[in-house]
Amino acid sequence: MWQDKLKEIIYLLEQSQVNEIDITFWGRRFRVVKTPSAVVGNGSGPVAVSASAVPQISPQTGESSAGTEEDQGEPVLSPMPGTFYSAPSPDADPFVSEGDRVAKGDTLCIIEAMKIMNEIEAEVGGVVTKILVENGTPVEYNQPLFVVDPSA
Repeated sequence: MWQDKLKEIIYLLEQSQVNEIDITFWGRRFRVVKTPSAVVGNGSGPVAVSASAVPQISPQTGESSAGTEEDQGEPVLSPMPGTFYSAPSPDADPFVSEGDRVAKGDTLCIIEAMKIMNEIEAEVGGVVTKILVENGTPVEYNQPLFVVDPSA
């Protein structure tokens, strides 16, 4: 099943101007790169990726070290390009608001990509300190969407 998801991600990458996508499936981290120009690590040391017409997939282990001290929390990054929606429908309440407490796995928003609605879940529990994107706006891969403070 996850192979089908990777195929969808590769298709999204090929049809967009985005160069790479980094995503985690069931504890395994995958990085799909359209035109690699850097070194990719797989947990056992860096591996050079050669450029080719076919996207490169590199499984990686470990968690990403996203987050900055000045944000007072962990940023939640967009796993794909698409359109950001803060609620399940236009007349519904948003999934979360600033100041709401979330648990790991709670739905934070939806990103629509190629007419597919993808629920984005919290990777850590805590308090949503900032919502960085407005409803209905386009987002890019790896763009910060929220800041969640796990210590609050």
